[in-house]
Amino acid sequence: MANVYFRTADLSVGYQGRALIENINISLEKGEILTLIGPNGSGKSTILKSITKHLATIGGDSFVADGSVNAMTYRQLSRRMAVVLTERIRGELLTCYDVVATGRYPYTNTLGLLSPEDRAKVMAAMESVHAAELADRDFTAISDGQRQRILLARAICQEPEIIVLDEPTSFLDIAHKLELLTLLRAMAKEKGITVIMSLHEIDLAQKVSDKVMCVSGETISHFGTPEAIFRPEIIEPLYGIAPGAYNVAFGSVELPAPTGTPRTFVLCGCGSGIPVFRRLQKESRPFCAGILFTNDIDYPVARQLAARVFTAAPFAPIPEAVYEEALAAMKQCDTVIVTDFPIAETNGKVAALIAEARKMGTLREEGIGP
Repeated sequence: MANVYFRTADLSVGYQGRALIENINISLEKGEILTLIGPNGSGKSTILKSITKHLATIGGDSFVADGSVNAMTYRQLSRRMAVVLTERIRGELLTCYDVVATGRYPYTNTLGLLSPEDRAKVMAAMESVHAAELADRDFTAISDGQRQRILLARAICQEPEIIVLDEPTSFLDIAHKLELLTLLRAMAKEKGITVIMSLHEIDLAQKVSDKVMCVSGETISHFGTPEAIFRPEIIEPLYGIAPGAYNVAFGSVELPAPTGTPRTFVLCGCGSGIPVFRRLQKESRPFCAGILFTNDIDYPVARQLAARVFTAAPFAPIPEAVYEEALAAMKQCDTVIVTDFPIAETNGKVAALIAEARKMGTLREEGIGP
């Protein structure tokens, strides 16, 4: 427990005295990023509001450096934990500077007056999120991406040990999502700030998190590292992905594979087949693919979208038996698509398949582009 900085002990959360999720037991080290994932309505926001005292806990407690959150006053907690929730604050007649400055209130006197040191910290926080130029702008007149940066600056201004964010990437375009998560990652690793947040984008959660909590309604189904969590057998039931499939290699979801007898064969490799697979899926054309080495970048997508995939072990020539099976399937197809990829000694059998397709008059060559 020496390295544990934030933990929950048999925490139960819910509303009006009724527990929705019980016995939450997790622990984080200082500077780690924990992301809560799960479908809408599963209880992610309820957990975040409970550990920040926006909701009364039903049972158990949370601890920051062994200090009980339940026992802390709101002022004490605000000096250790900053919160950015999804509810939009009312910022009428406030500039962006004014909004960020509210982050210093836990440290001001009873009149709430800012000292020169406080003002310097407000500007430093705005500069840290690249928002200094917004200081005099009306908070209600800026974009969603700019608003999220201002709210993060307000949280930074509190000089917290923990930042809690509920869906911070909502309403942001991809550039601003990446910018925000990069800032959070830098704060965690460079300043030792522990980050606890919920995200809908599981591909980003996989990349930014140190720990992941799967919230599935009545329980925490899994808690662990991204490597342990982001697997089809965990993600697919968590979100009820059916039809479709979770692609662990790319951290994304593939649409359902076309059904029916395949009349198209795709000869590909080195990632050149992926755009073809997805186009055929959109056209509802079932297809075969191969011959792919099982470490080829095309393989994970082919496995999920193709009716049949012909494979071989990497770093060795393609076996004759696999070649014969692929050739037999190819002869049942009306179209053979070959993409632009290198052919060498180990995958030389693919060159033989191309030659056979050319003889049959079914060959169609494609580049990697659209």
